[in-house]
Amino acid sequence: MVAGIELGGTKCVCVLASGPDGVVDEARIPTTRPDETLPAIEAVLDGWARDHGFAALGIGSFGPIDVDRASPSYGAIITTPKPGWSNVDVAQRLERRFGVPTAFDTDVAGAALAEGRWGGAQGLDSFCYITVGTGVGVGVISSGQPSRGLGHVEAGHLRVGRVAGDDWPGACVYHGDCVEGLASGFAVEKRTGRRGEMIGADDPVWSLVAHALAGLCHNLVLTALPQRILIGGSVANHQPQVMGMIRKRLVESLAGYAQGGRIAGEIEAYVASPALGDQAGPLGSIALGLGALAA
Repeated sequence: MVAGIELGGTKCVCVLASGPDGVVDEARIPTTRPDETLPAIEAVLDGWARDHGFAALGIGSFGPIDVDRASPSYGAIITTPKPGWSNVDVAQRLERRFGVPTAFDTDVAGAALAEGRWGGAQGLDSFCYITVGTGVGVGVISSGQPSRGLGHVEAGHLRVGRVAGDDWPGACVYHGDCVEGLASGFAVEKRTGRRGEMIGADDPVWSLVAHALAGLCHNLVLTALPQRILIGGSVANHQPQVMGMIRKRLVESLAGYAQGGRIAGEIEAYVASPALGDQAGPLGSIALGLGALAA
């Protein structure tokens, strides 16, 4: 049995499970201030430790976060725009308290691992998971593990080519017109003055969103070399026509280069929806915990 925490920007989902078919309990906690949210998480885990026990803990968090175990600030949320959460320790605090193997990664990397273990990327060792919601997050899995280097992947903040004539500055507080600044739910609301679910499927804003996301996919194809790209999140879920637009633009953008011809021939399977749906995030924390247990 593994305890998992999906720490999101608006809510936290705590799960006690061994996998998708072995969920024992689940609790949801609003993500408010750290001094409110973290004690509430600890209270849930205290109860599970007492009543059931768990062998490992997985934490998938909003970010950016420090995932380098050699760093003094390992386990902390670092330069996040969420007020009050910058430089807040999460993983080390919980690891000390519960004394079990603990894995800490981005929520989207966890979701990607869950799709690889139980969902739409089973059997693959190189794939990407993109979530398009309030922000744009990307989990890049290479040789079965989240891509690592100076830190973790932040491909949602890549810059991509703009639609000709579109000079809107973008909504990202750091980079303006990066992918997140052009294609996220927050960006759509800032650009149009309306929430995405209130906008019709034929509105031209979705063409702009698809263009930015296809640019992101183009860059991932040529750098991360994924065998599949999964795209989920509220924007993709509420506006399913966007997926077809992304596929078409990606094929056009690659123009047959390198693996572009192969991708064009299997585009509907290559750019696909996550098989786990909304459960990819919570199950991602369980996948992280199982990875910590096996390490």
